[in-house]
Amino acid sequence: MDSSASEFLQPASVVDSDHPEVQAFARRHGRGETPREQAVALYYAVRDGFRYDPYAIDVSAEGLSASSVLRLGHGWCVTKAALLAAGCRALGIPAKVGFADVRNHLSTERMRRTMQTDVFYWHGYTAILLDGVWVKATPAFNIELCERFRLKPLEFDGREDSIYHPYDLAGNRHMEYLAFRGEHLDVPWQEMRADFERLYPTLPRLDQASFDADVAAETSR
Repeated sequence: MDSSASEFLQPASVVDSDHPEVQAFARRHGRGETPREQAVALYYAVRDGFRYDPYAIDVSAEGLSASSVLRLGHGWCVTKAALLAAGCRALGIPAKVGFADVRNHLSTERMRRTMQTDVFYWHGYTAILLDGVWVKATPAFNIELCERFRLKPLEFDGREDSIYHPYDLAGNRHMEYLAFRGEHLDVPWQEMRADFERLYPTLPRLDQASFDADVAAETSR
């Protein structure tokens, strides 16, 4: 492994791979005989073990941290990507956190009304070094959410990039990638927080509502 890759084995403030609970999670779920098998196992543990909740967003180093997902039992794209990256690093697998701006055609009515846009800036994913290649993995949407919204679940085999599908199972527009922001050792949370405060000034209001309840109401119509 070259020195540039070994940098992405180090713990960071948000990707806190040195946290005891993160290390225990990685050992418990990252089972396999090869790094690829371990990374794939961790991906599914993060994707389906923690429900996706974009209403409860705390854009601070502690609130975004990998260990916060374990404490809360839920997360959103950035925190779940941080947990997957931290789990990989805890097992000696280099990993980064990556970001993109996306247009999400399938979100809740409350979220669209509050954000006043369908563009999600700073969407988070994980990039993992496997067999000499950096592979993208997106563990955000748990399987139950995909079934409710009739989305094709994102699978990950450690060989091909796993990023959002452009269409749902019915052929409706789902996710459109507008720009990639790069991949980093840690989440640049201060820049992210400044952008969120500027672009989504009413976003904190979502914390007063239930994402699960809104999903249930909208998908039962």
